[in-house]
Amino acid sequence: MWSGPRNISTALMRSFGARPRTLVVDEPGVELYYQKHMAHHLLPGVGREWLGALRHAYLLRDPVHVIASYAKVRGEPTLDDLGYGQQVEIFRAHGGPVVDAADVLRDPAGVLRQLCAALGLGYDPAMLTWPAGRRDTDGVWAPHWYAAVERSTGFAPYDPTPADVPDRLRPLVEAARPYYDELAAHRLRPTL
Repeated sequence: MWSGPRNISTALMRSFGARPRTLVVDEPGVELYYQKHMAHHLLPGVGREWLGALRHAYLLRDPVHVIASYAKVRGEPTLDDLGYGQQVEIFRAHGGPVVDAADVLRDPAGVLRQLCAALGLGYDPAMLTWPAGRRDTDGVWAPHWYAAVERSTGFAPYDPTPADVPDRLRPLVEAARPYYDELAAHRLRPTL
């Protein structure tokens, strides 16, 4: 799963971790490996040859919401920090299903059912809930970014409240928009 920051990516990782016979880390003897990759960590010097051996999926969120959330922790994000360009690069080369965070929150069961089908997996309703708390799989960023997901036991309801982006970051929203739009055109749609 390729995601940028502030995209409910850890909640989606928890969702897949709640599937029976699935681990979200590389562990021998399981049916499915769910690997969450932050697209913005795929720097220009990182080789891409290994990508062809994987099935890819993409998690998006509208740049307005990503940037408003990200700027609260890191005041001056850049386009490269957000991972949109890297996601488009991988999508163009390898394809795969695309889901939007807002759609997941509007219709978790419907979007997850479609995502699982697109990946050749069976959907399991267990993916809708998980125990609160930290996980061994949370990684080094947990203390900085995971407070809300650590309190969660499922996907939060969709909140249509407009995000407040500082004026100084409006050009960044506009720079990210074409990448988001390109991927969003391919997204799985909610069934509601």
